[in-house]
Amino acid sequence: MAAISVSQLPIIKVNNTLSATTTDALAIEEPLEIRLQHGPDDKRQVQNIAVTMRTPGNDAELAIGFLFTEGIITDLTDITTVEHCFIACAENKNNVIQVALNQTVVPNLRNTERNFYTTSSCGVCGKSSINAIRTVNVFALHPNTHVFINAETLYLLPDVLRTHQQVFADTGGLHAAALFTTTGNLLLVQEDVGRHNAVDKLIGSAIGKNLLPLRNSILMLSGRASFELVQKAAMAGISIVAAVGAPSTLAVQLAEEFDITLVGFLRGQRFNIYTAPQRILLV
Repeated sequence: MAAISVSQLPIIKVNNTLSATTTDALAIEEPLEIRLQHGPDDKRQVQNIAVTMRTPGNDAELAIGFLFTEGIITDLTDITTVEHCFIACAENKNNVIQVALNQTVVPNLRNTERNFYTTSSCGVCGKSSINAIRTVNVFALHPNTHVFINAETLYLLPDVLRTHQQVFADTGGLHAAALFTTTGNLLLVQEDVGRHNAVDKLIGSAIGKNLLPLRNSILMLSGRASFELVQKAAMAGISIVAAVGAPSTLAVQLAEEFDITLVGFLRGQRFNIYTAPQRILLV
């Protein structure tokens, strides 16, 4: 059964001096606990990895994308199964998902503390965080210097993304992330109440389609470009990140470190280029 992402709730709508009882569509926000099962057959263990507030739907892609972008797994072949915890969990069974790894896979859990802090957007920052990403990033040593996008194509991306934000259209309350080709064709789009979850769902879906590394794809963000979103782009090998909103200083630092072209304030016929401008063709 498909997950429900929207709930209709009763409200009182006020317009000047008039009020009326009606209903409003709201994006659902619920916690998802991600568990990891790993180890040899005779020593299997289950470990709680993270809890993230998300919009239900595409939970498997979210879990896979999270584990990959946080450097805990390196490939889809590391995984045997991804399923909601229907048997072991008497309560909230739809909000617990368990990823089982092959018995020969040893997950990289050294950066688990960083994973929690980064995903909660608490502002973990500095060179140590960037170095931690470099140690687990399988695509870091091979930046793409041959991908380009025309400015006229960039201008089109926000509107294309908006037309595919179905839950946002219903609620006005979700972030979105999308992958485009350099010619502006939409490849994948995902929505979530958490901007980092939307990117994890997107990358998890791309992993499932065997599209990584995403060197020739453009990551389009419906909001601002924060450190953790550029981090996830770096992990997936993405060369160009464009955002409707502003980047943070650490997002710019990270993009520069990994030779990612970072574009912000992409609205109408304008944008700012913060790093690696050579990939944007202005004429």
